[in-house]
Amino acid sequence: MSATKDLEIIVFGATSFVGKILCDYLCNEYTEANLRWAMAARSQSKLDSLKAELGPNAQAIPTLVADSDDEAALSALCERAELIISTVGPYALYGEKLVAACARSGVDYCDLTGEPQWIRRMIERYEEAARESGARIVNSCGFDSIPSDLGVKFLQERAQEQFGERCSTVKMRVQKMKGGASGGTVASGLNVYREAAKDPALRAELRDWYSLCPPGHEFTAKQRSVGAEFDEDFDAWAAPFIMASINTRIVLRSNALWPGHYAQDFRYDEAMLTGAGSKGAKAAKRVAGAMKWGMLAMAISPLRALAQKFFLPKPGEGPSPEQQLAGCFDLRFLGTTPSGKRLRVRVTGDRDPGYGATAKMLAQAGISLRRDVDASERGGGFWTSALAFNDRFIARLQDHAGMTFEVLPADNSN
Repeated sequence: MSATKDLEIIVFGATSFVGKILCDYLCNEYTEANLRWAMAARSQSKLDSLKAELGPNAQAIPTLVADSDDEAALSALCERAELIISTVGPYALYGEKLVAACARSGVDYCDLTGEPQWIRRMIERYEEAARESGARIVNSCGFDSIPSDLGVKFLQERAQEQFGERCSTVKMRVQKMKGGASGGTVASGLNVYREAAKDPALRAELRDWYSLCPPGHEFTAKQRSVGAEFDEDFDAWAAPFIMASINTRIVLRSNALWPGHYAQDFRYDEAMLTGAGSKGAKAAKRVAGAMKWGMLAMAISPLRALAQKFFLPKPGEGPSPEQQLAGCFDLRFLGTTPSGKRLRVRVTGDRDPGYGATAKMLAQAGISLRRDVDASERGGGFWTSALAFNDRFIARLQDHAGMTFEVLPADNSN
C-alpha cells in the first residue's frame, strides 16, 4: 500500500514483556528492508534502556512517549503511523482509547488480546467508525488466535480444493506445546475473572460461544467444551485447553464473516492430547481437575489476590530468552465435510508459543496488513486474522516467523 505518513508501524507498549521481544525481533532478526517503524511507551527512560539492551541496530529507531490514558498523545501517534501494534494489556484496562483513536483516524491496528469481553465491547463501540474511516482492526494476532484461526482457514481451503466442499466439523488438538506464562498474560486473565465476578451479564456472555459473532448471525450448532476424554480420532486421551475459550470464539467469528460461511452448522472444539493408555487418562484427568478448581478459585476474590501475590508471575516477568528459544508448539486439525470426507493439517511454531512465537506473529501481522492487503481488498472494520489477511500472510509466517502449515498424509495423520 502507498505510504502517506513518515512511519509504517508504531509498536505501542514497546517496554512491556512481549513488546521488548517484538522490538528485538524487528531490530535483530527480521531482514526485510526499509521498514519504517518506531517504539512507543509511557516512559522515555525505559525506552532509552530498551534501545541500549537491543544494541546497535536499535539506535536509529525513533522513540515516542505516550500513555494509554492520554487521548492527545494517542492521536499524535495516529498522525505519525499507518498502523499501530499494541502490546499494552490487560486491554480491558488500558486498550480502549487507542482503539478509539485508530478507528476514528483511519489507522490500522493489531494486538494480541485474549479478552473476548473487551473485543465485543470494542466492536460494538467502534465498528461503525472503523468502517467509515477505513481502519482495519485485527485483534488476537498472537498464539491466541492466529494458529487456530489460520489453521482452520488453511484446512478449509485445502478441503475445498480436494473435495469441492468445506468441513462442517473441525477439531484442533495440541500435540505438543512447550512454554511458560508472563505476568501480563496472567493479569489479563485475572481481570476477566474480576469483571465477571461483578457482572452477571458478563458471566452469561462468557458462556456464549458465539459472543463475538455479528448480531443476527442465526448460528445454532451446539459447541462443546472438551473434558477429560478418549479421542478416537487421535487415538489418545484429551484434556481441556486453556486457550480454547478465546480461540473458539475467534474461529466462530471467522465462520460468520467468511463469504458463504465454512458451514451454517459449523462446529469447532480444541483440546490437549495427553497420550494413550492409563498414563494418558490420568494426565487428562489431572489437567481437567486443575483447570476446574483453578477457575473456581480465581472466581473468589481473596483466593485470586492470594495467588496473584504469592504464586503467579508479576507484570514484566516471564520466560527467559533461553526458555523462549527452547519452546515450541505442534497443533493438529481434523476436518470432516458434510459428506464424510476427512482432512488433517498441522501447524507448528519454533519458539515459546505465548512470547517468542507470538512476538513474531504479531510483528508479521502488522507488516502484512500494511504491505500485502490493499484497502480495496479489505476495507475498514473489525476483522479476524482469517479474514484480514491474504495468502501472503501464511507465506510470511513460514518465511519469517518460524511457523509451518502442512497437509498431513491420510495414512500418517497422528
